[in-house]
Amino acid sequence: MGRPRIVVMGVSGSGKSTVGRRAAEALGAVFVDGDDLHPAANVAKMASGVPLTDEDRAPWLDAVGRVLADAGPEGMVVACSALKRAYRDRIRALAPATLFAELDGTVELLAERVTGRPGHFMPPSLLASQLATLEPVEADERGMRLDVAESPDLLAATIADRVRAEFR
Repeated sequence: MGRPRIVVMGVSGSGKSTVGRRAAEALGAVFVDGDDLHPAANVAKMASGVPLTDEDRAPWLDAVGRVLADAGPEGMVVACSALKRAYRDRIRALAPATLFAELDGTVELLAERVTGRPGHFMPPSLLASQLATLEPVEADERGMRLDVAESPDLLAATIADRVRAEFR
């Protein structure tokens, strides 16, 4: 099937990690949670309720791109917010064939999910800033938009089906 490179993207609470893990399993690919690639200073900043700047995000986005570029023959799925086109372009500069699967949902559903996640470093107060920052995947990008009201299994299967169809 080649080396699929997929970023499951969206705001906090959209289900990036859950869907990403399941898509990776369906494809026999490696899963990486982009949160694990953040420098400690970024995690501390977000945990204190302060949104990251583009300057803060730059080394993190580069790390995401490098991990994808170095994917083995089984491919890789990374959960990463990738909220702006410029962020996706930065990742694509290192991993050009990356498919972006955007998880989209209503503000109400996302807020419910974020407040129901105890112990996560990303506080619910940052959801509004993420939604304001979000630039949906555009028609000229290799990507797709999915409704998070659907089950994580269905979303993962949809991503896997798209990848399989492209690698036939």
